[in-house]
Amino acid sequence: MKIIIIGAGKVGATLAEHLSHEGHEITVVDARADVLRAVGERLDVMTVEGSGASFETLQEAGIESANLLITVTGADELNLLTCLIGRKMGNCETIARVRSPEHSMMLPQLRYELGLSMSVNPEQDCATEMLRVLRVPSAIHVDTLARGRVELLKFHVDSTSPLVDLKLAELGRFRTKVLVCGVERGDQVIIPDGDFIIRAGDLLSIVGASSETAVFFKAIGIATNPVKSVIIAGGGRIAFYLAKQLLSGGISVKIIEQDRARCEQLSEQLPKAQIIHGDATDQQLLLECGVRNVDAFVATTGINEENIFMSLYVRSISKAKVLTKLNRSGFENIIATLNLGSIFYPRYIAAERILQYVRGKEASRSSSIETLLKILNNQAEALEFGVTSQSEVTGVPLMQLKLRKNLLISAINRNGKIIIPSGQDCIEPGDTVVVVTTERLTKLTDIRG
Repeated sequence: MKIIIIGAGKVGATLAEHLSHEGHEITVVDARADVLRAVGERLDVMTVEGSGASFETLQEAGIESANLLITVTGADELNLLTCLIGRKMGNCETIARVRSPEHSMMLPQLRYELGLSMSVNPEQDCATEMLRVLRVPSAIHVDTLARGRVELLKFHVDSTSPLVDLKLAELGRFRTKVLVCGVERGDQVIIPDGDFIIRAGDLLSIVGASSETAVFFKAIGIATNPVKSVIIAGGGRIAFYLAKQLLSGGISVKIIEQDRARCEQLSEQLPKAQIIHGDATDQQLLLECGVRNVDAFVATTGINEENIFMSLYVRSISKAKVLTKLNRSGFENIIATLNLGSIFYPRYIAAERILQYVRGKEASRSSSIETLLKILNNQAEALEFGVTSQSEVTGVPLMQLKLRKNLLISAINRNGKIIIPSGQDCIEPGDTVVVVTTERLTKLTDIRG
């Protein structure tokens, strides 16, 4: 696809890097010559200096022949205006970053009026990802498929887990309908079979209906008590979006914020939350706020180092579920060794949403792929296929299909009922099928070896 990205900041540069590596023809537009130069030197992309809302700039970027226009500058108004102009000048789909709460409330109408294919809000998307993890306290990461009916959860196997030294074929003893679809062990990523033996320290990814994943965690002795109280350090946009969703679910929320004016604003916007004016890096203040007894602690300040140290401190004194927001991705290998709980990078979350859209559009040109997620440290894919008609893979027991190596048929959605398949199950027309694999698939029949 030919894709134009307006804005070479954190999200724009991340998108340009991933999309160019996936073989798309990328042009990056930005008014800042130094930022644009850095992107051009690092990536194999075209660059155009200028405003995305300029007819001349868009023309130079090739808007007439572009398939997709992505606007991710720091200004909502510029992003929306550029999408409007881009649609008038060319025949491309448009994606806009819209960050402010005021604009976010108007998004359904804006998307309709401007013809947007989708919109992203890094802070709101990050808050939504955090909420998913808080709803499943046992997991460190949660994805959903089949319109939310199937959960793909990642969790850590500690040395006391009953799963240690267990063959996957023996999971039936827990009487739950989940499937282990991936394992991260050190630098290895494994799509396991029934003979695979779980070890302490493994990161397991499981697939199942939400009701079944909760039963599984309870069966293996991992607490599944819902979060009832949350302390959020930092009162920025992520804190606002997250608190708003938590409060609507009846969850108690305390927000600690240093800026008095921001505290007053949050008090007006979130009357049910307790807003505390103070420095969340003050250990005594955290103790006075009840951090020892809270169910979850979320570090969302704008300073990485503060978030890291607060999370480490809370993990050392409390059993709270800890979520840590980080702005930049340097030293990832070191950060992964720290006890920071679940880690969130807003720019990656926003970029991943756009990447999912692009991958889905690209795949759907020649296949029935409905959803494509990069999982297992981006070394595997979870694909959701729609089955529209009879084929050589339908009506045949899975045990009789010779499947590719490193591939699992992980779930079947049949009229809203989620089936974790056994060898006797068959794929039928009308199903949607979730496949996890390290191989590249373009259509469902590619699952055969």
